[in-house]
Amino acid sequence: MNWDQLISDKRLGLEHIANHKTGVRSDFERDYDRLVFSSPFRRLQNKTQVFPLPGSIFVHNRLTHSLEVACVGKSLSNEVALQLRHRYADEAWLDKLGDLGEIVAAACLAHDLGNPPFGHSGEKTIGAYFSEGKGLELKDKFTTEQWNDLIHFEGNANSLRTLVHQFKGRRPGGFAMTYSTLAAIVKYPYSSSQAGSKGKFGFFTTEKAIFERIADELGLLKLGDERYCRHPLVYMVEAADDICYQIMDIEDGHKLKIIDTDETIGLLLNFFDAERQQHIASRMDSVADPNEKIAYLRSCCVGELVQQCAVAFVAHEDEVMRGHFEGSLIDHIDLRQRQAYQQCSALASSKLYRASYVVDVDLAGNRIINLLLEKLIEAVMHPERNYSQLLLNKFPQQYDVYAPTLFEKIQAVLDHISAMTDIYALNLYRQLDGISIPTV
Repeated sequence: MNWDQLISDKRLGLEHIANHKTGVRSDFERDYDRLVFSSPFRRLQNKTQVFPLPGSIFVHNRLTHSLEVACVGKSLSNEVALQLRHRYADEAWLDKLGDLGEIVAAACLAHDLGNPPFGHSGEKTIGAYFSEGKGLELKDKFTTEQWNDLIHFEGNANSLRTLVHQFKGRRPGGFAMTYSTLAAIVKYPYSSSQAGSKGKFGFFTTEKAIFERIADELGLLKLGDERYCRHPLVYMVEAADDICYQIMDIEDGHKLKIIDTDETIGLLLNFFDAERQQHIASRMDSVADPNEKIAYLRSCCVGELVQQCAVAFVAHEDEVMRGHFEGSLIDHIDLRQRQAYQQCSALASSKLYRASYVVDVDLAGNRIINLLLEKLIEAVMHPERNYSQLLLNKFPQQYDVYAPTLFEKIQAVLDHISAMTDIYALNLYRQLDGISIPTV
């Protein structure tokens, strides 16, 4: 692969229109701004990241997480671009490297757009509804590819669909994003039939042709049937996400008093050698507020990981461009930082993600999404019923509940549910279950 082809400002759905934009903003900055002002992005403010949405203590939601990932991704990719400029100093397309930061920042903003309410458990609940729940009764009504899409429902694939699908009444190309930004969010560039035991994939059957068109245009290497290698910028988006969720989850755990201050400090100081630890400790001693101490230490860790991931990408760029690179950038940073990251991950798994109120939200979310799936799927399958008509009136106009095929109708249901905020899903659940009646 080559950077000249990989960095393209061609827009999906607007390929036939000549680009004569004026002004100071690049097309990739326009991608970023388009996302910030979009409804799916705004809804992220009321979607769970890990911990329940805040009462008196504010923790991260999907919106704040995405904004932080975009900041880290931009810094990381700008650092990479700076180092690559020396390597490609004589190339005619050298200036294109200056776009890396904007492309990655936009992709980082978009990477969670397709995630349903109630965190990662929401994804699992949708897939489980079809693989082991009431939806299993529908298996013989779909092709193998369609069924794989349903039982492995994947937020990453749904993010691409959110951006590129022509919803009812909308323009072709969806958000009409640039090819490079769209490719940079596809973490798993293959279909659900290639998902394997982990169940991860990058695009639904309905978006397969669109992804293949983008991949071919950008020169992504084809690795086999329905499989491509990643766009190189995916590694930077992934690294920014890895850095943010792991380090910020530790900080949130401290704010919620799941982890005490001394344990948190000890955990995060492990990212640094003795000399740097001493310097950081002396700076923290000048601050009395424990949360401020952790915030400073967190910023040091993020900065260290950004530098480490940038070095790892540049060192392995040739493997990335040949499609031979394995793992994530975090897997290739120096041993000290890699072990410290693994320690954070182990503690998060044992203490944070199993905290009682995290599990409570998972359980509640599971029940809510299952009921919504049951009622809404029944409505699109039997629209002639009186109750179905009432429910179908609750669907936003953009979702085609009267689509010609059952799979498209089911996708309309999944589009609706995955776009819901936690609060909207809860309120609709209460109405459908007769727990509450709206007041006038």
